[in-house]
Amino acid sequence: MTVPHAIISGASIAGLSAAWWLHRTGWAVTVVERAPSFRDGGQNVDVRGVARDVLDRMGLMDAVKAANTTETGAVLVDRNGKVTAELPSDGVDGATAELEVLRGDLARTILDSLPTGVEFCFGESIEHLDGVDADTAQGRLTATTTTGRVLDADLLVIAEGVRSRTRDRLFSKPGEVDARDLGVTMAFGTIPRTPSDDDRWRWYNAIGGRQVHLRPDPYGTTRAILAYAGRDDLAGLERGAVQARLRERYADAGWQSERVLDGFASSEDVYVDELTQIRMPSWHRGRVCVIGDAAWCVTPMGGGGASLAVTSGYVLAASLSKVGGPTDPLDRRDLNTALAAFDEWMRPLVDQIQNIPKGIVNFAYPQTRLGLTVRRVADRVLTSALLRPLTAKLTRIADSDRALPAIAER
Repeated sequence: MTVPHAIISGASIAGLSAAWWLHRTGWAVTVVERAPSFRDGGQNVDVRGVARDVLDRMGLMDAVKAANTTETGAVLVDRNGKVTAELPSDGVDGATAELEVLRGDLARTILDSLPTGVEFCFGESIEHLDGVDADTAQGRLTATTTTGRVLDADLLVIAEGVRSRTRDRLFSKPGEVDARDLGVTMAFGTIPRTPSDDDRWRWYNAIGGRQVHLRPDPYGTTRAILAYAGRDDLAGLERGAVQARLRERYADAGWQSERVLDGFASSEDVYVDELTQIRMPSWHRGRVCVIGDAAWCVTPMGGGGASLAVTSGYVLAASLSKVGGPTDPLDRRDLNTALAAFDEWMRPLVDQIQNIPKGIVNFAYPQTRLGLTVRRVADRVLTSALLRPLTAKLTRIADSDRALPAIAER
């Protein structure tokens, strides 16, 4: 019996979901991850919409609930920390979702549930590829990693994240990858918890297009974000230079910005991201499929990235389960049929989140005192009793009226 083999590049949430479901549907799976070991930590993500159904089918709902961040709601505050508006957090998909979890905890939950047959190659990345466009089952692709490991496979799944190098090498023609800079920079980190912290997500806006966010975690610390409209080209700078730029940017910002900056100075997990949306007219080529942020990064501005990642692994495996078989190895036509079906099912879900309204950055990050006043008035109106049900609908993302595709039984 011929067992199809998939290489998954990237032990991300999307990559781990794909590994879980491909193995479940009869594939041999090898995960290649450039980090020397599995990466815990990270900021809040949530599981919403159809991804909840996927987690339920994996039998992981209770485990993810147990890893909850302890966050109970989301509020906007002023310079003195006074609450000016409360975001809807009713139901399973509110501003604070029922399945609110740290990125690393969600990934770890999926990792720990993987069967022993999934092979991991940590500290390696894909250096060279042959046979991407091979037409027959005998013409499988061959991947060579940075350590010289040679892997033959029927399919390569790229799940490396928004700045995927493998994606950019394979989809290098004009228009194949549209990386859209949203003009927003975010610095993330873990800081010590203080008695003033509570179980809510507290969100502060300051003039100059600056935000400060504080969120609880289940480890007795606080997850902090400094977000602002603008770019200081922080990527690649040394830690001290990043800290200096942030201090300059947040001078006189108010509320707890100084506390966050002081916390970041000694935090072990500070990282900076310049928000970039990824749009691709096709997520597959020959024996290659791109999933997760590498394929459609929606950024925290859109939200729902983790939900799309969890869902994509299931939809990919379900689509592939309908072609090939034990006595009918996968040729490129089989793969094209399956990957086109994957694209067709996922595309509306992604488009729903990616289509951020024009002007949203100016609204979310007001530059002037007048703009900040207008923003606060709008916040109060949108969270009023009259409009609260409408506002609550804005958090119901990554959902679909369509049933998940069925997995074909072999």
